[in-house]
Amino acid sequence: MIIYKDIITGDEILSDTFKIIDVGDGLWEVDLKKVTKGGDNFVLEGANPSAEGEDAEESGDTENKQVLDIEDQFRLNKMEGGMDKKTFTSDLKAYIKRLNNKLKAEPNGETKSKEFQSGAAAALKKLSANVADYDIYMGESMSSEGMYILVNFREDGITPFATIWKHGLKEEKV
Repeated sequence: MIIYKDIITGDEILSDTFKIIDVGDGLWEVDLKKVTKGGDNFVLEGANPSAEGEDAEESGDTENKQVLDIEDQFRLNKMEGGMDKKTFTSDLKAYIKRLNNKLKAEPNGETKSKEFQSGAAAALKKLSANVADYDIYMGESMSSEGMYILVNFREDGITPFATIWKHGLKEEKV
């Protein structure tokens, strides 16, 4: 299995178990699923919950919550309240600059940097124009230096997908 980590922060972002679609301009789209978390109420064989004071009415941990599979598996954190277009564009430009510098510092960096730069401007324009449509997630470290994982819904309005900078990821085989 391959785990993709944020090249800047080292946060785990994605794995090859997801369907990855290269949409051009240095961006990947990944189809996601909603999963239900919580609500697990385990009773051991032979236990008597009512005798232990654990009646269903008293248990507060039975709340189910729907989350995205990528959010659950890689401990991503949703930025509540979203972001306005000006702040988003400014943050994205700063990220592009950090990522480009990081790519240049790697072996064969000039080639990677040129490939990244060739699509970065078009990607920035596309993402900034649609910022209101995205839920924005950050990696586990919540570092302001790392990439944003942008989540939207396909045309069907049901299927969530994430948009991720492919050049901002490094592969790690596990």
